[in-house]
Amino acid sequence: MTTTRNQLGFVARMLAAILSATSYAQSPDTHRHRFHDADKWTKVFDDPARDAWQKPHEVIVALGLAPDAVVADVGSGTGYFAARLAHRVPKGRVYGVDTEPGMVKHLADRATREGMKNVTAVAGKPGDPRLPEKADLVILVDVYHHVENREQYFRQLQKSLRPGGRVAIIDFRMDSPEGPPKSARIAPDRVKAEMKRAGYALAQEYAFLPNQYFLVFQPGGS
Repeated sequence: MTTTRNQLGFVARMLAAILSATSYAQSPDTHRHRFHDADKWTKVFDDPARDAWQKPHEVIVALGLAPDAVVADVGSGTGYFAARLAHRVPKGRVYGVDTEPGMVKHLADRATREGMKNVTAVAGKPGDPRLPEKADLVILVDVYHHVENREQYFRQLQKSLRPGGRVAIIDFRMDSPEGPPKSARIAPDRVKAEMKRAGYALAQEYAFLPNQYFLVFQPGGS
């Protein structure tokens, strides 16, 4: 029974990582599962058990957001982080960006249902989050390893940041027992190198997540 639970937990986290992708150029499983039944998948992606290793509260506190901050959750899926961010920035705005139409609709409906008037669901495109306004923070959780042409993507993303804006990247470590296949993961040193070439400097690095690295960048790298 323990093995079965562990396997189910692994599958749930794998699916969450796949769902958060910012590009349609994903694994074959993603193309087969278009996640059109968002109400079904939210039971998996928003499973409270995820909180134990994702530590969303600790992540959001570490980001030190002002109450009126504008935040973009790229690859927002069902709104696991977007909903929590909305409570952190009651005078601000949260844009939940996803390329999957079903997820965009789900988040929009969820925002209405839960009275999150500061949450806007955005239909992004591969390579372009299509943000309606510049953001103080762009966060990508389990998404970086899905992004194609990353240096170009993040160089262009600078245009969507306010002065002093930041980009937070959370993704699975190479040695994590959970997450996508190791062949699909990207080591944090490589992320730092790619972001530097895209014109960013590392601002903070946190080590409290058990399965993931947590890096925060700001424009200004060489």
